[in-house]
Amino acid sequence: MSVHHKELLSDYLRKRHSVTKLVVHLVFTTKYRRKLFDGYIIEQLHEAFESICGKLECDLLKMDGEMDHVHLLIAYPPKLAISVMVNNLKSVSSRRIRILNTHIPRQSKSAVLWSRSYFACSAGGATIETLREYVQSQTTPK
Repeated sequence: MSVHHKELLSDYLRKRHSVTKLVVHLVFTTKYRRKLFDGYIIEQLHEAFESICGKLECDLLKMDGEMDHVHLLIAYPPKLAISVMVNNLKSVSSRRIRILNTHIPRQSKSAVLWSRSYFACSAGGATIETLREYVQSQTTPK
């Protein structure tokens, strides 16, 4: 393999039978879109998400948020379902934030922090149109 190819594949996840780069953009909102977060809690969430990602064999590439939601950019292995990742991220982070911040009012009887819904979008390096053009440009053997 050439040096150029090795550089191109350096940030890909290399396993025995596959080479992947799966990245997802996630958005979690607070229950009832309540404005509960400040910079300190956002930092606590960042630490919680990093810890969880480590256990799930994921990489938290970027995370930030506002008073009622957070955005995460996560690289994950192909064996991990996004729904499983989301459930782990939300449940563990909710518990940790509740323990560290007893002043946050309970939003419901179950004391959940997050809304049940979430946004997930694949975040590849190329647009769909670029990929479509690339596939169409392949020369079919005769």
